[in-house]
Amino acid sequence: MRRYGKHTDEDDIRSRPGRRGTRPRTHTRPKHEDAAEGMVLTVDRGRLTCLVEDRVVMAMKARELGRKAAVVGDRVALVGDLTGGKDTLARIVRIEERTSVLRRTADDDDPYERVVVANADQLAIVTALADPEPRPRLIDRCLVAAYDGGLEPLLVMTKSDLAPPDKLLELYGALDTPYVVTSREELEDGSAADRVREQLDGKITAFVGHSGVGKTTLVNALVAADRQRTTGVVNAVTGRGRHTTTSALALPLAGVDGWVVDTPGVRSFGLAHIDPSRVIGAFPDLEPGTEGCPRACSHDEPDCALDAWVAEGHADPARLYSLRRLLASREQRDGD
Repeated sequence: MRRYGKHTDEDDIRSRPGRRGTRPRTHTRPKHEDAAEGMVLTVDRGRLTCLVEDRVVMAMKARELGRKAAVVGDRVALVGDLTGGKDTLARIVRIEERTSVLRRTADDDDPYERVVVANADQLAIVTALADPEPRPRLIDRCLVAAYDGGLEPLLVMTKSDLAPPDKLLELYGALDTPYVVTSREELEDGSAADRVREQLDGKITAFVGHSGVGKTTLVNALVAADRQRTTGVVNAVTGRGRHTTTSALALPLAGVDGWVVDTPGVRSFGLAHIDPSRVIGAFPDLEPGTEGCPRACSHDEPDCALDAWVAEGHADPARLYSLRRLLASREQRDGD
């Protein structure tokens, strides 16, 4: 019997062939230069539906990516079975650098940010003018998330047959945010979708809005007209030609180039992750005036240099009011 103790030398210890941990390890990861390019359409319990050329491919994240997660809109590199056939599975081996991110937290006390959509060009904020009543605080928060993430905002107001848009337009007029006003009748006859589609041509647009505002109805109208182009993607992802949103889903626009990303209805939009200093970047007429601000200025305090900047005529006072309202939305609940 071989005994081990303080006189043991290296000849007394033998490694078992094939035993875990005996293989030499390397930190060099494969480059996968032959990987195909794809776009993530939706994510469901670790399975990612991707568009690769004209095929819908199911994939999973490669272990070498570690904890890095892919989200809807991500541009990814895939290897493996890319035929898109039933029961096939490819691997995502690389997530390309993102051009923009729409992020939110569960609430203002939760520091864990969630990336909802990647690489979108604009954020369509859908709000009803009545039934349910508009929630300006939620709209403000969505605007802050858009400015912070590098997305251009678009305001879509529905149900104008129930209430006029004047009050809401006055509230956001100083922001110069593009907008579209629609009615229920226009949603039914398709004219609303046509006017909204003009704002989406050539872009990837994420749609957000709380329950009951008509967001998903509008999205269905935007993508359902061109069955040849869209039915395969919708059916592959949802199993049917129309969908109700339970997770973010990217769909190609009908009639024009571009994509819409329908996101689940939101009850709140937490902004715990956003630094106020990044929001000022969306106000190029005000940003130079912050040079005289004290360190860590909230831009709503007695020593803020923006008051003098506006008083000197460098910017419209309404713009400063809008900036401060948006920044204040970080400190107040959506329903306030």
